[in-house]
Amino acid sequence: MSDKYNDAIAKSKVITDDAAVSAEVEKIMTARLAENNNAEVWKFLFNTIDLTTLRSTDSPVSVANFVERVNDFDNEHPELKNVAAICVYPNFAQVVSTVLDVTGVKVACVSGGFPSSQTFIEVKVAETALAVDGGANEIDIVLNLGNFLDGDYEEVCDEIAEQKAATRGGRLKVILETGALKTAENIKKASVLSMYSGADFLKTSTGKEFPGASLEAAYVMMQCIKEYYEATGNMVGFKASGGVSTTEDAVKYYTLAKEILGQKWLTNEYFRIGASRLANNLLSDILGTETKFF
Repeated sequence: MSDKYNDAIAKSKVITDDAAVSAEVEKIMTARLAENNNAEVWKFLFNTIDLTTLRSTDSPVSVANFVERVNDFDNEHPELKNVAAICVYPNFAQVVSTVLDVTGVKVACVSGGFPSSQTFIEVKVAETALAVDGGANEIDIVLNLGNFLDGDYEEVCDEIAEQKAATRGGRLKVILETGALKTAENIKKASVLSMYSGADFLKTSTGKEFPGASLEAAYVMMQCIKEYYEATGNMVGFKASGGVSTTEDAVKYYTLAKEILGQKWLTNEYFRIGASRLANNLLSDILGTETKFF
């Protein structure tokens, strides 16, 4: 079937042989990982963290306390750049935007029936709009996996486009849930369709139901981002999320981005890591002593 969705996918020349992808990742890690595992890179990575709390027990008080730690960080560690964003459920957008005192830290919310994306499109759009009304300037949504796996690409793309419109100029991160997509072929298709539909960022995982981020998935996503940029001139960001908790894990994603996308992407405008535990682990390595700040 030829249509604009399949045509867009067909134009992509990104490799989708899973064994070849694994080999390329291994080659990059062997050649480049060691040189990037240093304090300067750790400091940069800390500044790319979307500091995340997504628990059933989150409350206005717990989220406010979470935000206050980010405020405190500026005073206690003026020598370091703060995290990139605070990521919460959409009903806490107003709490974060009210309590957050420091500049340069974004307010991010998961939305659109996170983490399953299983609800009415009207609910997804309303949820995103309400989060933006509450002060969110970044929205993380999950690709509609059911429709994608059924091959209903029109529905998948329409949902992304409608939620992008609901951000009213905010940044939309589309979570591919690569652990559910499994193959490089599916990850390529999902990446192309998401960017085609207005995604500002491609994100690996929710960290909930399926396996989290993998270097192989990231490799394919970054190759798609690079190809899209070369074709359109539009820079789309990359976010690793789901199980990225150690300093070495983070450095691996940095190494991939540096090799595939280049220096232009090595800013927290275009490179993020979604994490809850990573911040303390990076801080411990940067400061040279075990630290549990957050």
